[in-house]
Amino acid sequence: MKWLYLHGFRSSPASFKARLLEEALREQRPDDVWACPQLPPSPADAMALAHEVIQHTPPHDLIIVGSSLGGYYATYLAEQTGAKAVVINPVVDAAAALATHVGPQFMYHDGRPFEFKAHYLNELQQLSVATITRPERYLLLAATGDELLDWREMRDHYQGAQQIIIEGSDHGLSDFADWLPHVLRFAVV
Repeated sequence: MKWLYLHGFRSSPASFKARLLEEALREQRPDDVWACPQLPPSPADAMALAHEVIQHTPPHDLIIVGSSLGGYYATYLAEQTGAKAVVINPVVDAAAALATHVGPQFMYHDGRPFEFKAHYLNELQQLSVATITRPERYLLLAATGDELLDWREMRDHYQGAQQIIIEGSDHGLSDFADWLPHVLRFAVV
């Protein structure tokens, strides 16, 4: 099985969730393939890179995991490919959520500067999924304590999907280790 992890806005492959999941796979599923690319700021470029990483991977051999903006991307890719997706505190309306972030930004993990350009909002709108199809392909992890996004929007958007609504926690899902067994079980069933 191939795993594609898509990090959130201003994040990177150094995200603790990405590292935790990679480590769990190395220990529990050593034959699986792991990919967690550094996504460029342009959503169109990010999706081009993701498509390149997963090309020639049949949907039944692919699991896409995305956190925050990465969850938005994972939803788009799952709809495009037919693969399963695990979405962690996903952005539901990315263009609206990131409209106030246009301009200079800095990466969380290494402080590198980048520009989030206004036309990226249009690129995000192009990736919008109004309604998910085949909700059984999705696992939603949504924290009621998410300080950035409304978990109720996530719950409603992923209606019919397997949902784990986590009381408390936070946007980064700092207790992700507690939910890893659910992610692994969902992926391989």
